[in-house]
Amino acid sequence: MTTTVSTEFLPHTLSFRTHLKHSSCSNPNTVVTCTTPLINEGSTNKRRNNNNNNNYNSSKGYVRVPSHETRPKHVPNYDFNFTDPHLMKALNRSCKAGKYNEALYFLHHMVNKDYKPDVILCTKLIKGLFNSKKIEKAIRVMEILEKHGEPDVFAYNAVISGLCKADRIDEANKVLERMKKRGFSADVVTYNILIGNLCGRRKLDLALKVMDQLLKDNCEPTVITYTILIEATIIEGGIDEAMKLLDEMLSRGLEPDMYTYNAIVRGMCRKGLVDRAFEFVSSISTKGYAPDVISYNILLRGLLNEGKWETGEKLMSDMLLKGCEPNVVTYSIWISSLCRDGRVEEAVNILKVMKEKGLTPDAYSYDPLISAFCKEGRVELAIKFLDNMISDGCLPDIVNYNTILASLCKNGKADEALNIFEKLAEVGCPPNASSYNTIFCALWSCGEKIRALEMILEMLSNNIDPDRITYNSLISCLCRDGMVDEAIDLLKDMESSKWKPTIVSYNILVLGLCKVHRVIDAIEVLVSMVNKGYRPNETTYTLLVEGIGFAGWRNDAMELANSLFSIDAISEDSFKRLNKTFPMLDVYKEISLSD
Repeated sequence: MTTTVSTEFLPHTLSFRTHLKHSSCSNPNTVVTCTTPLINEGSTNKRRNNNNNNNYNSSKGYVRVPSHETRPKHVPNYDFNFTDPHLMKALNRSCKAGKYNEALYFLHHMVNKDYKPDVILCTKLIKGLFNSKKIEKAIRVMEILEKHGEPDVFAYNAVISGLCKADRIDEANKVLERMKKRGFSADVVTYNILIGNLCGRRKLDLALKVMDQLLKDNCEPTVITYTILIEATIIEGGIDEAMKLLDEMLSRGLEPDMYTYNAIVRGMCRKGLVDRAFEFVSSISTKGYAPDVISYNILLRGLLNEGKWETGEKLMSDMLLKGCEPNVVTYSIWISSLCRDGRVEEAVNILKVMKEKGLTPDAYSYDPLISAFCKEGRVELAIKFLDNMISDGCLPDIVNYNTILASLCKNGKADEALNIFEKLAEVGCPPNASSYNTIFCALWSCGEKIRALEMILEMLSNNIDPDRITYNSLISCLCRDGMVDEAIDLLKDMESSKWKPTIVSYNILVLGLCKVHRVIDAIEVLVSMVNKGYRPNETTYTLLVEGIGFAGWRNDAMELANSLFSIDAISEDSFKRLNKTFPMLDVYKEISLSD
C-alpha cells in the first residue's frame, strides 16, 4: 500500500509505505483463560503410555532440506557421520539455547539419516517455534514427527495450542481430527486449550459445546476447565450464570481453588456488586478458604472505584489483623485511585510508606503519579519522578515515556520531547507507534513538516506498523493544512489496510473539507461512509451543518439542523448552539439582499 503525499513544503514526494503484518487480536477486556500453562499439565518427561504403538505404522522416507529456508547461516558444514545420540544432543542443545532454526536443521538431517526423531525433543521444538512466531516451521516439525516418528497427545496438544494462539482455529481442529484418526483420544488438556481459546475470543456458546463434547468422550473436566468457563460466563452471561457453573463444579466433587474464587470476586466487583463480593468472601471463609492478598486487592479496588475510602481503610486494617501483608499491587491501587481523584500529594505519601515497608515500587506504582503530574502541567516534577523510578531500580516502560513526551509536546516543548525520544533506544526502551505519533503531531504543529514525515518513514524502517492513530493524525494534519485531496487518498489506503477507518477518521475528513468550503465533497464522504456501513454520529452531523453554514448557505444549514433535531440525530444543546451561530434573522436579511 503506497500513498504519495504531495505538498508545497517538500521538494520531492515522500512515499508513505506500510508493511502490515497479520496478527491475532485479543480483546483487551478478556480475562486470562489459563491456556498458557495447560500444555504442561503433565511433564513431557513423564508421558503417559498412550501412543498406541500397535496401531502406528511408521512410514520411512527422506526430507529434502531447502538450504535457503532452514539452514542457519551460522551453522558450519558438519560432516554428519556421527551417531543418533550425537544428533539428539545437538538438537537438544539448540532447543535449550533458543536456536530453533538450527534445531530444525539438525532434525532434518536426523530423518535424512533414517534416525527416528524423539517425540519429547520435537515437542520442545514445536513449542519454541510457536513462541518465536515461526508457525509454519512448527507445523513442519509435526509433519516430520508424524511421518518419521511417533507423536503423542502432548505433541498434538502443543500444536493445537500454538495454532489456537495464532488464531488459526480451523487448522487446530484439523490437527485434532488427525490426532483422533491416529488413535489418540483428546484429553482434558486438549479440551481446555480449545475451551480457553473460544472463551478468549468471546465465543462462550461454542466453548460450552466443546464442554459437552468433553463429557460425551468420558473425559473428566478439571478445576481449570470450570475456572475458564466461569470467567467467560461472568463477562458474557452474568454472575448468576457463573454461580450455576460453580455449583455444577462442586456437584462433580471438584474443589475450587482461590484462583476460581478470586475470578468470581473480580467479576462481582467489575459488575459493581462490591457488597455481594464481600458476602461471597465471607461465605467461603466459613468453608475454610481464607482470602489471600489477591482477594483483598480485588475488593480494595472495587471499594476505591466507588469512592468508599473509609471502607477501604477498614479493609486494609482487617487485612493486617488476619496476617495478610499488603503487597506492591495493594499500594499501587491506592496510588492510582488517589491520583484519579486529584489527591496527588496523598498518593506521593503512599509511595513513601510503601518504600518504608521495604517494598520496591514498580512501573504501575509510578505511572499514575507521572500521568497526574503531566495532567497538572508539572512535567518537570514528572521527569524527576521518572529519575527516582530509575534510581529505585525500576526501569520505566514506554507508557511512562510516552506520557512525558505527550505532556512536553502539549506544552510547546517539542525540542525537549524530541531529545528524550532520540534517547529511548539507548535506555533500553525503544519507541512504539504511540511515541512516533506524538512526535509526528508535535513537529507538524511546529511547522516542521519534512521532519514530521521523516518520523513516519523512520517508524516504518524500524518495522513499527502504523496504527489507527497514525493514520488519523496524518489525515488531520493534512486537512489542517488544506491538503484534503491527499487526506482523501490516505483514507482510501486506510480502508484497504489492517486498520480500518472509524467514525473519527471520517469526521476528521468531513471537517477538513468543510473548512475549505468543499461542502459537496463532504456530503459525498458522508454518503460513502453510510454505504460502507459506518453510522454517522452527532459530531458528523454538527460538522456538516457548520460547514454548510460557514460556506454561506445559512438557511440550508438551519433547515438541515431542524430536520436532524426532529429525528434526534443531534441534541437540543447542539441545536441551540447552531441556532445561535446561524440566527434565522440574519438568514432572511441575506436572502433579501441577494434578491
